[in-house]
Amino acid sequence: MAVSGAVADDGAPWPVDESAEASYRADALNRGENVSVAAPGGVADAVEEIEPKGALPPLDQLVQRIPAEVRETLEDLFRARFVGVKRVPKKALKK
Repeated sequence: MAVSGAVADDGAPWPVDESAEASYRADALNRGENVSVAAPGGVADAVEEIEPKGALPPLDQLVQRIPAEVRETLEDLFRARFVGVKRVPKKALKK
């Protein structure tokens, strides 16, 4: 017997129709959970939106823009390390 769609851990078929998804989201909202909807097109659209505007500055130069006191606090609290420089789409930034 072939089953279309995914199967949950308990063996029950995973609902794949739009009404089941809407019902699940409504129940989650009623429980107070944060429900987000993926943007159409997903990550690929966000990547295409980024326009190269010259070379990115070196990581060391960007880290030096952060006040020394803040860098020390980040290190003490989170053991934070800066490991790379990337461009992000404007849509990904909070306003």
